[in-house]
Amino acid sequence: MTEPLRVLLADDQTLVRTGFRLILGADGIDVVAEATNGTEAVEAVRRTRPDVVLMDVRMPEMDGLEATRRILTAPRALHPVRAGATPFPDKPRVIILTTFDLDRYVYAALSAGASGFLLKDVTPEHLTAAVRTVRTGDALLAPAITRRLVQRFAQRGSDTAALHRDLASLTPRELEVLGLLARGLSNAELATRLHLAEATVKTHVARILAKLGLRDRVQAVIVAYETGLISAGAREAAQQPTEQT
Repeated sequence: MTEPLRVLLADDQTLVRTGFRLILGADGIDVVAEATNGTEAVEAVRRTRPDVVLMDVRMPEMDGLEATRRILTAPRALHPVRAGATPFPDKPRVIILTTFDLDRYVYAALSAGASGFLLKDVTPEHLTAAVRTVRTGDALLAPAITRRLVQRFAQRGSDTAALHRDLASLTPRELEVLGLLARGLSNAELATRLHLAEATVKTHVARILAKLGLRDRVQAVIVAYETGLISAGAREAAQQPTEQT
């Protein structure tokens, strides 16, 4: 029998935590701990070893961005795999939840290592789907956020146009996949665009992450923009709604 997915809720508002706990519980997802600030969240992760953390941004004592950094940069020994657990990543995945749809939070959250970014007005179905998506190693990055990242890097100087030397390790097909991934296409959309099986697309994505030493697709998106592989003018595909990138 598959072990239930374990989630930690970190938010300083009791009503928010209660609502999320009820939504997740109704979908068979266990809330193993709650935290009212970043300090408590870091300690709760060490104590309960959740699969996913739903992390608020604005909290007292320590905000969610700093807590995310500390959780994801902690030594692996602090995040051992539980006995009998499915061998997913040894560190929890973090989804940032906030009421503030601001660029600086988006980029800071992704740079801190978060695997997703959602506003608190997310629907119950979208919330539970997001938790399950990041738990399996994928990342959650909506096209609207992708567009903001493009616009952010469009404001940088022309020196960002030079490709990072690490990209030289990618094949032409892998560069093409990375470029489309960075525009916000899901695996299914990538498969349709490239006339490939979805399993083949997943293999290409896995190889890209391995070659570049990246944790997940969010980091791949950031690398594509930072290196100049994708420019601000190449975002037509990001206009199509999609929940998973």
